[in-house]
Amino acid sequence: MACLLVASGLIGYVGWLLWGTGIQTAHAQTQLRAEFHPGERPSTHALVPPLRGNVYAEIRIPSIGVDSMVVQGTDYESLKKGPGHYANTANPWDKTGRVGIAGHRTTYLHPFYSLDRVRQGDAILLRTAYGSYDYRVTRVFVIPSQGSGVVLDQTSDPTLVLTTCNPRFSSSQRLIVTADRVDITPA
Repeated sequence: MACLLVASGLIGYVGWLLWGTGIQTAHAQTQLRAEFHPGERPSTHALVPPLRGNVYAEIRIPSIGVDSMVVQGTDYESLKKGPGHYANTANPWDKTGRVGIAGHRTTYLHPFYSLDRVRQGDAILLRTAYGSYDYRVTRVFVIPSQGSGVVLDQTSDPTLVLTTCNPRFSSSQRLIVTADRVDITPA
C-alpha cells in the first residue's frame, strides 16, 4: 500500500512538472502580453531594460511556432513566466554585443521545446519598446552544461544567443542557437 501511495505521489509530481507548470506559465504569459506595448516608447530618453521579472520583449521563431513574451532575468522565478533575458548580456537596441535569452525545454510551457529543429538561416524576431530586431540563425550546436557560459561572451557585432537544456528532460548539456542581427525597425 505504501508503495502505491509513493508511486501515485511521484506520478502526480511528474505530471505537475510536465503539464501543470504550463498552466502557471500560460497565466503569466497572458499578463505579460497585456503589459507589453511595443509602440509606446518609455518616457525616459535613456534606453533602459525593465526590472527583473518584468516583460522585456516578445520573441518569435516562425519555423518552430514560438511566440512568447520574454522577461528580464534568468533566475528561477523569472523563468517560470517564460524565456528570460540574461541581464549581463547586451540589449537588442545596442549597436554591439550579444543578447542572451534562456528558456525551458520541458517545463513551464516549454517555449524552447523544439529549439533543436531551428536551422541556419531561420528567422528570429525580438520586439521591444525600442523597436523590432530581426535575426538570422547562424549556428545550432550542443555543449556540456559545465562551462556553457562561454556562449554569453560579448561580440563586436550585434548578435543573439538562445540557450536551453539538452537533451529533453535532462540538463547535462546545453542546446545553443546563435544568430546575427540583420534588420531594425525603430519604435
